[in-house]
Amino acid sequence: MNEILKTLPAFLWTDGSQLTGLVITAKLFLLSAVFGVALAIALALLKVYGHPLLAWPVRAFSYFFRGTPLFLQLMLLYYGLSQFELVQDGWQQENGFWLLFRDASFCAVLAYVLNTAAYGLEILAGALETYPREEIMAAEAFGMSRLKLIRRIVLPGALRRVIPVFSNEMVFLLHATALSSTVTLLDMTGVARALYANTYSPFFPFLMAAALYLCCTFALLALFMGAERRWLAFLRPRKH
Repeated sequence: MNEILKTLPAFLWTDGSQLTGLVITAKLFLLSAVFGVALAIALALLKVYGHPLLAWPVRAFSYFFRGTPLFLQLMLLYYGLSQFELVQDGWQQENGFWLLFRDASFCAVLAYVLNTAAYGLEILAGALETYPREEIMAAEAFGMSRLKLIRRIVLPGALRRVIPVFSNEMVFLLHATALSSTVTLLDMTGVARALYANTYSPFFPFLMAAALYLCCTFALLALFMGAERRWLAFLRPRKH
C-alpha cells in the first residue's frame, strides 16, 4: 500500500518537478483526437466530393499512414527529420516552425493526428458514399444546393452513423499514446518505465499503468455509448 501511495502522484499528475502520467496521456489523447477527427472530416470530403486531382493525394496519404506502423511514423518525425540539413539549419537559426520538431509532445501529437486522420477519413468516406439516397432526394426536393445538402444533411448524418466505429478508433488512439514513452515523454507508460528502471521491479509499475489505461478505456466507451443512445436513437426499431 505504501508503494502505491508513493507512486500514485507520478502516475496521475506530477513527479514533483513536472507534469507526468495521466495528465500527459490525457493531453496527448485530446489534442490528437480533436485535430485528427477534424483533419479526417476535411480529407474525407475531399476524397468523396473533391476533384480527382485532389482525391489522389488523399488516397496516397491514407495508404501511407495505414500501411506503415504508427511506431515507425513517430520515429521518423522525432528522430528522422533531424537528419536533414533543412531542419538542422532551422534549429540553428531558431526558426519557430522547425523548432517545434525538437518538442517530443509536438511530434507525438502530429504522428497520432496523421494516423488517426488516415483511418478516420476512410471510415467517414465510406459513410458519405453509402448515405441513404432517400434522404438526399428529400433534401434536393426542398431545393437545397449541393453545398448546403452536404453541410446540413449528409455530413451530420454520416458523423452520427460512424459513432460506433469511431469509438473503436478512439480506444486505439488512447492505447497508442503509450508509444509516447519512446520519445522521452513521461505519460503513464513512461512513468512505469522510469519506475522499472529505478527499482528493477517491472510487475507493479506496469500493472498500475495497465489499471489506469483500463479505467480510461471504460470511461471512453461509456462516453461513446451515451453518444450512441442520444444521436442514434432514430436507427433503433420503435416499439409498438
